[in-house]
Amino acid sequence: YYTTRESKQPRYYQRIAINRTVDAIAKGQRRVMLVMATGTGKTYTAFQIVYRLLQAGIKKRVLYLADRNILVDQAMTDDFSPLLSKATKVQNGKMDSSYQIHFALYQQLAGREEDAGHEPYRQFSPDFFDLVVIDEAHRGSAKQDSQWRKILDYFDGPNVTHFGMTATPKNDKSASNIDYFGEPIYTYSLKQGIDDGFLAPYRVIRVNLDVDVNGFRPTKGETDANGQLIEDRKYTSKDFDRKMVITNRTE
Repeated sequence: YYTTRESKQPRYYQRIAINRTVDAIAKGQRRVMLVMATGTGKTYTAFQIVYRLLQAGIKKRVLYLADRNILVDQAMTDDFSPLLSKATKVQNGKMDSSYQIHFALYQQLAGREEDAGHEPYRQFSPDFFDLVVIDEAHRGSAKQDSQWRKILDYFDGPNVTHFGMTATPKNDKSASNIDYFGEPIYTYSLKQGIDDGFLAPYRVIRVNLDVDVNGFRPTKGETDANGQLIEDRKYTSKDFDRKMVITNRTE
């Protein structure tokens, strides 16, 4: 593992996740998924995996994909900071082949509809990256017909590994991580994190807004924002934001 006097040591479950993932990739598994609860250090674990694969020479070029700038920026400046000299963030759709690690937003690489056939990701050959890290893999990339999936389909040469991370694996009719990655190579659940003392326990408190629970009925002669008379009947949640808009809700 990457360690210094100032850096933290991987926790026991992170070591398991790192070892299993590196072992699977070293043996040639092309799609790997880790499931780790929010707050248990997915990005730190990903850094350790990438660091070890690069140090061992198993992988040479890495594409780190996310769907929000904050995820990219935090990964670069925090957990991946020891590799920052080898890394770049894709800006304005421009990719620089002199760097080993590219951090990018799906939205930038996918381009616009008018870019069809000339999307930014096509600046590199399909086998340029040999490791693609998919942060929050339960989102748009999980859908087979998603515009973002075409990036994964493009960078999918015979020596390319797709490594996905998620806290909430999705497996339904609209999208499935399992179909794409297979069963998770390791799962560290929210319950385990709480039982181990790494995550705080929680309580769920249900709060109902009166208008949602009881519905709404206009007073006699009440008009809407356009001055139109509101039909005198009871409106329920099925009507809200469809037939009528609640502009001021109170708890």
